[in-house]
Amino acid sequence: MCVRKNILALLVVAFLGFFAMPVLAADPDGTATLEEDPGTALDFIWVLVCGFMVMFMQAGFSMVETGFTRAKNAANIMMKNLMDFSVGALAYWAVGFAVMYGTMEGLNWLFGWSGFFLLGDAYDVTTIESWFFQMVFAATAATIVSGSVSERCKFSTYVIASAVITALIYPVYGHWIWGGGWLAGLGALDFAGSGVVHAVGGWIALAGALLLGPRIGKYAKDGTPRAIPGHSVTLGILGVFVLWFGWYGFNCGSTLTADSLRISVIAANTTLAAAASLVTAMLATWAWHGKPDVSMSGNAAIGGLVAITAGCAWVSPQLSVLIGIVAGLLVVVGVWFLDWVLHVDDPVGAIAVHGFNGAWGLLALGLFADGTYGGVTGLLFGNVGFFAVQALSVAVSFVWAFGTGLILFGIMKVTMGIRVSASEELQGLDIGEHGMSAYPNFVATEPATEAER
Repeated sequence: MCVRKNILALLVVAFLGFFAMPVLAADPDGTATLEEDPGTALDFIWVLVCGFMVMFMQAGFSMVETGFTRAKNAANIMMKNLMDFSVGALAYWAVGFAVMYGTMEGLNWLFGWSGFFLLGDAYDVTTIESWFFQMVFAATAATIVSGSVSERCKFSTYVIASAVITALIYPVYGHWIWGGGWLAGLGALDFAGSGVVHAVGGWIALAGALLLGPRIGKYAKDGTPRAIPGHSVTLGILGVFVLWFGWYGFNCGSTLTADSLRISVIAANTTLAAAASLVTAMLATWAWHGKPDVSMSGNAAIGGLVAITAGCAWVSPQLSVLIGIVAGLLVVVGVWFLDWVLHVDDPVGAIAVHGFNGAWGLLALGLFADGTYGGVTGLLFGNVGFFAVQALSVAVSFVWAFGTGLILFGIMKVTMGIRVSASEELQGLDIGEHGMSAYPNFVATEPATEAER
């Protein structure tokens, strides 16, 4: 027994040494960089603080998804969001960052293939800064999927999906746009991720929701959708405000430098698009249903944020309002279309918010870029070619993310299963998946209703 323990200890030491040896000789303090350019420190602080704000968006997603779903699944959704960030950070550290920003001789147009586990770069402060900022974006893409598959997806299945998204699916398309891949070579742009983060997450969410099928009781026998209200509008709207705040880190931080005075324009555009989208959805639901819908308005604010993310540095405040108006209509019409036409059950509206508006954000940049930032102009200012490239990027993001999402969830469906049992779904995933309840003093097990049988 003692010999076995000694052998195990040696193996652990050898394993840790494997990771430590390449980096111990590196200079850990980054002094040389600061001596060359004292302004570097301010840039580092700016990017890292913005990264912290993006990380806090995970709290916003947790609250939106939990508030807009039923109380019996609240702990499960919170656990999925905890897991998304943690598993996402590890998967992006191990594989995703190397695929997205590494190099691959002869195939770099397609994907990167260097820097796995940050080996050799653990004390390269510039690389670490880039990894951290891009990691919080990757975790956001995975979290988008959580809401659309909520209330009926196995937790074990979702863990695997989250790891694959952050390790491979997100980084490959990200490499094509931000890592020097083939779309970037054609001139495609996406300032902070309408396509790279949100459309990719939204289209994977669509694939997952399709293969999972609707929740029990969502549709009547004739196909008419039934509303399944969430348990806390208060929690959901608080999540909207948390996301809105974090989005300034998302968009403004993507300048990657603290001295870019375009930051003020980006902040204004981010605010105006979200506000215009919310007001548009509020008025649309008011006119349609006779009452302004709270949850739809909150979702529309997020949709406006998604839509402006691609072009926030390249368009004017006036056109940001127009982008937001279209985004608000897309959320309202998109939720209706998914519910009534496609019969896709998306409990929190993530597909319309992130998928539809992620695509709109890329197209809006191709339409409205006015040439005042980096000389980028869109179709409205005579650049037909740039709009065509942006439209291509929209198509590629859908084919790649939806296609790989179908493959991922399809493989898991025929191997390990992706959906909980009917009895567990009716009882709530909190008990079945985690052996606990988020509200033990208030929530009782819900029996099947006549409609659900």
